Amino acid sequence: MIQETIVTTLNPQGKAHLAPMGIHVQNDEFIILPFRPSTTLDNLLSSRTAVINYCDDVRIFAGCLTGHRDWPLSSAEIIKGVFLNAALAHCEVEIIRIEEDAIRPKLFCKAIHQVQHRPFEGFNRAQFSVLEAAILLSRVNHLPIEKIESELKYLAIGFEKTAGPREQEAWQWVTSAIQEKCHEASHS
Repeated sequence: MIQETIVTTLNPQGKAHLAPMGIHVQNDEFIILPFRPSTTLDNLLSSRTAVINYCDDVRIFAGCLTGHRDWPLSSAEIIKGVFLNAALAHCEVEIIRIEEDAIRPKLFCKAIHQVQHRPFEGFNRAQFSVLEAAILLSRVNHLPIEKIESELKYLAIGFEKTAGPREQEAWQWVTSAIQEKCHEASHS
């Protein structure tokens, strides 16, 4: 199973980095698969810890990919790290083993501490649409423009029926960034 989360890590100087990531959950292990090169991978290899944030504010997913990264954070309780104040829950993890790979190493982690902050009340279709659009944005350089446009058109149907102010803001960030990147790609 893959859970869409926000992973927070710290660099050696203590600066926080936020990254939306699909975390693989396998029995009692969490598998983080960051691409090389990435800040998340560098931070994880340095500290050997991270915080997995479970969040329903899709602006944070969209913001991490569009330069809107200033989200309130608090200190983790057990590990040296931070969690999102907006997190419904967070899980502090540490690496127990690594399967090396030239492109995308597998970092197997175990939970050190888990905290439930608020109940999850479910996603509406607009939140799902923003999450999927954010994933498209992260892959815009690997997919044909026609596929991206087709997917966005489909996602817009559910988005338009159920979006609130948060989802509207996140959708604007993501779709503007996708349009900009597609425009750049078509002119290069």
